[in-house]
Amino acid sequence: MPRIFSGIQPSGELHIGNWLGAVQNWVNLQKSYDTLICVVDLHAVTGKYDHESLPQRTRDMAIGLLAAGIDPERATLFVQSHVPEHSQLQWLLNTVTPLGELERMTQFKDKAQRFESVPAGLLNYPILMAADILLYRADLVPVGEDQIQHLELTREIARKWNAQFGRGEAFFPEPHPILTEAKRITGLDGQAKMSKSLGNTIGLLDTPEVIWQKLRPAKTDPARVTRHDPGNPEVCNIYHLHQYFSPPETVARVAENCSGAKWGCLDCKRVLADNMIAALTPIRERALELQEEPERVDQILAEGASAARRLAGETLREVQDRMGLLPSSPPALSVRSQRDLES
Repeated sequence: MPRIFSGIQPSGELHIGNWLGAVQNWVNLQKSYDTLICVVDLHAVTGKYDHESLPQRTRDMAIGLLAAGIDPERATLFVQSHVPEHSQLQWLLNTVTPLGELERMTQFKDKAQRFESVPAGLLNYPILMAADILLYRADLVPVGEDQIQHLELTREIARKWNAQFGRGEAFFPEPHPILTEAKRITGLDGQAKMSKSLGNTIGLLDTPEVIWQKLRPAKTDPARVTRHDPGNPEVCNIYHLHQYFSPPETVARVAENCSGAKWGCLDCKRVLADNMIAALTPIRERALELQEEPERVDQILAEGASAARRLAGETLREVQDRMGLLPSSPPALSVRSQRDLES
């Protein structure tokens, strides 16, 4: 089967933006592709972060993925730092990556403004992403629109490495993107992309009470001042969320009632909350079960890392050989050690 690779940072619990924008797609793809899903904790340390909570956030992310439907019998789920070949390949890919390409990355230029002293890891972030993908020689990468530029750089790195070390063949495939239908989920503020750091999300594991508390003040059509004012569903973020959580007949009714001023915004939000709760409750229940079995989660991650390392090791050995690095050999036994074994 064609192979796909995708990763997600360990921000803790998944939110509906992650789920709609990426995880639902992964759950479907694992049925038809050789799928690797990675919790990319090495990416998470390129900026400011809470190192004390990182282990728990990493495990929580894995629990969320499993609860949302990532099946360890179908997909390889693992933690990035558990496979050291990611960092090793990144270093080797540094040698063919143009500095100018890194400096023109939109995300680098945006994030660099937040630092008084920009860490080198932020600049090299796209090379690690390239290593993540190329290490498994993935054919396809499910990504959001904000990562397309990084994937294009991955393709360029693959071309440059193949031209210099490929021995006349495309050892590294040039991976293609798979964009999900829900490309960019707007947060409850109605402006920015849904992000846990901005506090504009609904968590996949939020209780029904919390979901309603978050939806009640969420932004709607700014032109609609009272419930008697007709609204424009197309500019209302709540309407767009209905399209992901409500059946088509409900979506049509929401549009009609909003534009005809037959509903107030709270009425619309209440229907959305009910449908959202119905969709998310099974996920929350599975997550609660997994939280009671941390050893099971750790075992799944360990088995995933073991499977990933087998693939990664094969790739890295071939890369090192083609780049002219001396293969490592088992250390020779000293004369005394040989005598000890013989006795």
